[in-house]
Amino acid sequence: MNIRTTLGAALTAVLLAVAPVYAQDIEANLDPLEETLTTGPLLPEEVLRSSALTFPSILESFEREAAARSDQLSADGAFDLILEGEAYDRVTGTFSGGFAQVGARQPLAAMGAEVYGRYRLSDGRLPIYENIYNTNQAGEFKVGGLLSLLRDRRIDGRRFAVEDTRLAANQAGLNVLLVQLNVQHEALKTYWRWVAAGSEIHVYEELLEIAEARAIGLAREVRLGATPRIALTENEQNVIRRRTLLAEAQRNFALTSTSLSYYLRGSDGRMIVPTRAQLPDRETLDGLPDMQTLIAMRRSDILEARPELQNFRLAIQRAENKVELRQNDLQPQLDLKVELSRDFGGIGDGGSTFDSTDTTVGVTFTVPLQRREARGRLGRAEAELREMEFRERRVADQIEVELDNILTSLNASLRLAELASDEVEQASAMVAAERRRFQLGAGDFFLVNLREESAADAQIRAIRANLNGRLAAASYNTATMNLGELGLE
Repeated sequence: MNIRTTLGAALTAVLLAVAPVYAQDIEANLDPLEETLTTGPLLPEEVLRSSALTFPSILESFEREAAARSDQLSADGAFDLILEGEAYDRVTGTFSGGFAQVGARQPLAAMGAEVYGRYRLSDGRLPIYENIYNTNQAGEFKVGGLLSLLRDRRIDGRRFAVEDTRLAANQAGLNVLLVQLNVQHEALKTYWRWVAAGSEIHVYEELLEIAEARAIGLAREVRLGATPRIALTENEQNVIRRRTLLAEAQRNFALTSTSLSYYLRGSDGRMIVPTRAQLPDRETLDGLPDMQTLIAMRRSDILEARPELQNFRLAIQRAENKVELRQNDLQPQLDLKVELSRDFGGIGDGGSTFDSTDTTVGVTFTVPLQRREARGRLGRAEAELREMEFRERRVADQIEVELDNILTSLNASLRLAELASDEVEQASAMVAAERRRFQLGAGDFFLVNLREESAADAQIRAIRANLNGRLAAASYNTATMNLGELGLE
């Protein structure tokens, strides 16, 4: 067994084991989850837990998987034990005979085989053309079997359906994981945008408060004649500009809150819009991740684990099985049949010829001479297989490029976040120095405003650089299937 098959089987087993536990986890955690989402600071793990348990796309994917498992059960029914019975009796007429029989048939996977057994009992006189139904007085037991020697020996429609639905169910399980990864990725990105929008409001509020507080002092100084009125007018202009910036930040926060409610749901599926009071403190959130920790996983391991490629491998197996089925259709039909029968009891109306143990062996042979239908189906199946292989190669290359881009973006984002933090420190120091100079009469009011707004801009850039770092980390954790960081463990 190769590594791809081993990994695919392992991942499938995990998904099958997780599905019922996941359903139980939903029931056990929904009520306490809703209480957590409406009280106290909202943390990323709570958002991820909410989306994992309540988001409709994830629940839909589980239902699709359940439907695929039901198809698998239905296909297995082709090998169900079949019980058969038949009876008839003449009510009027020259002959008084009738018979009854009961039997069972069991299809087998090996060599397209089927075994069967039957008990039959006749009574009365039967016409010569129904002599085959006669038995001795205690009835007849018959056992037999059918074997396919050419067509249907290795594969047939029933065995193909069983294997195909099994692979389809495994694909549905992988699709559950893929939907979970995508949903958790979007939920996490939306959460960090919400946090960043809330942080920007705080920056602009502080900036506005400074300008409004300064307006009071300037108005007093203007009344005393210590400061020209133009300074008060300039400050009022700053107040209006800062109020505009705050209004825009508040609008952005309202939009991100609504977007986050898409992933934040109660036990009844109702969306919950988070409030500003639920924003976490900066000390509550961990810092940006370490780059070396994130890139510890090997590239080959990442590609082996990606559900898209696992899904393609299963799809290729399905296509290969279909090719094998169509090749089977080209084979001649050659079936072997073996039967053993024995009558028991006294001689019946059929005479002494029925009082024996009979063993029969027979073969049947059929073959279409042109086989155009089978050749056409085979050609289509082979073309579909080649198409699937090319698609797998394209998606694998696309994932590699995506991973390289994520790593580049992540590395740059973490570096820019560090630089932005340094810039905030420098800008804050410049503001403090300019304010001291202004208080001592050596500074300029225009420069004080300029330093304050430059410091605020530096804080906004730091917030957005931090956001970009967290978004890049979320993308990397999704690409590498870091289930713990996505709230899926």
